[in-house]
Amino acid sequence: MSSKSPTGTQVHLRRGDVSAQIAQVGASLRGLTIGGVDLIARYPESDPTPSCSGVVLAPWPNRVRDGKWNDNGTTRQLAITEPKFNNASHGLLRFTAYDIEQTDASATLSATIHPQTGYPYEIATAVTYTLTDAGITVTHTLTNRSDAAAPVALGTHPFVTIGDVEPRNLVLRLAAKTLLETDERMLPLRATPAPDEMRTGVRLGGIALDTGFADLIRDDDGNARHSLTAPDGRQVTLWQGPGFDFVQVYTSMNYPGQTLAVAIEPMSAPVDGLNSGLGIRRLVPGETWTLSWGIALS
Repeated sequence: MSSKSPTGTQVHLRRGDVSAQIAQVGASLRGLTIGGVDLIARYPESDPTPSCSGVVLAPWPNRVRDGKWNDNGTTRQLAITEPKFNNASHGLLRFTAYDIEQTDASATLSATIHPQTGYPYEIATAVTYTLTDAGITVTHTLTNRSDAAAPVALGTHPFVTIGDVEPRNLVLRLAAKTLLETDERMLPLRATPAPDEMRTGVRLGGIALDTGFADLIRDDDGNARHSLTAPDGRQVTLWQGPGFDFVQVYTSMNYPGQTLAVAIEPMSAPVDGLNSGLGIRRLVPGETWTLSWGIALS
């Protein structure tokens, strides 16, 4: 089933008591509910996407300093999409309406990054959202349709919650050893050890973050797991698979309808990765890269 809104066609998925809503514009995960409890912070259907909520970020996540980057010796100049800090931000598909194929419990949204100012490559992208008994699994593919090797990175921007709990009382745990400090333009300064409390648990009401983390701690299955825990013990876990080697955490007090909202953002590259080269993958012509992440309630 689908419906219309300022973010395009809205895809509705259901499997038992698990349901999700996907927005066509940005291929955004704008809703995930289990047993009537929201695991993604909702916003009004009549509103455009706030704070890049749930959007797929490609062919780079986060910021590029002055929109300028070095492409194997060639200086490229991207459009400045964050005028406040004079950066290019969050890739080239944020406002793109994707093509949609769906079943009751799964949907694949696809869009092509066409050659343009500052990025002369053609990349076919797709994202598949599949409901599970405990939540959702998300799988991304990027395929280089250019005649030359293309630098790519990927991120996504879900705002995670346990909807019947005051957000300030949720406890955040991150599986990361390193914090990436930034300057007043939110660009990289240095890497430092992440505070122990980020791993052992910190109350959301006691922190304010727009911060990247690295050196992820992975379980035996290769996934890194971050979580929000309610006072009654319920826990929502966001896991990110191999290739997603960084995570950004962003807290907002301006998210519509929420006293506090937190985005836990799987990323394959950190802020200004197109310049540092960290996490950037060069796909040869015809090559496809696949990455996965997901959300589960326990």
